[in-house]
Amino acid sequence: MAQLSVQGIDTAYDRIDVLHGVSLDVEPGRITCILGSNGSGKTTLIRSILGLTPPHAGDIVFEGASLVGQPTHRIVGRGIACIPEGRRIFPKMTVAENLAVGAYQLSDEAEVARRAAQVYELFPRLKERRDQLAGTMSGGEQAMVSVGRGLMAKPKMLIIDEPSLGLSPLYVKENFRIIRRINDMGITVLLVEQNVRQTLAIAHYGYVLSQGRMVAHGAAADLAADAEVRAAYFG
Repeated sequence: MAQLSVQGIDTAYDRIDVLHGVSLDVEPGRITCILGSNGSGKTTLIRSILGLTPPHAGDIVFEGASLVGQPTHRIVGRGIACIPEGRRIFPKMTVAENLAVGAYQLSDEAEVARRAAQVYELFPRLKERRDQLAGTMSGGEQAMVSVGRGLMAKPKMLIIDEPSLGLSPLYVKENFRIIRRINDMGITVLLVEQNVRQTLAIAHYGYVLSQGRMVAHGAAADLAADAEVRAAYFG
């Protein structure tokens, strides 16, 4: 049974549909990717899942319960965290303070500290710089802060939006290694990306979104090997 099931959703801005009958299933404990160029509808799909731009048709079901009509904080409370495109850290707060924001729903300070220790184990550089203002860090280091903040919620599923955007090739490679490690920790990952080659190298299953419609899907290895799909949608 899918952990997350998007079932034929239509989502619109100003009465103009951006998503048209989009469906996908995210299996628990796996990395599922959504591939597509700019303007394909990837971010709108994420906003629909998180309740920021609710669909006007179809359903979104997480662990057997519909998310449609639920406020975003309740959706997050069910165990879905998101690493947004562009990182969106708090630049005038320290690394430690940024991480604490990720556990805002938790009042147990000892548990917050335990989760922070796990993030520092994953990102030793953040431990070294936990008192540094996040806005003074490099783009790659800020990406670590953003991922760490998402992990502080101890999510069942982590949505990661364009993690390679604006990063050097070295940090892109490191980011994908971290995503695989997060998945190895038992966290389901929904990865939204334009970097086709590296995404399909770590994903289990993939969907291709084009002009608001799902145009292809399959095992990641099959998509990577499909010359027709590659030529039509990946350039």
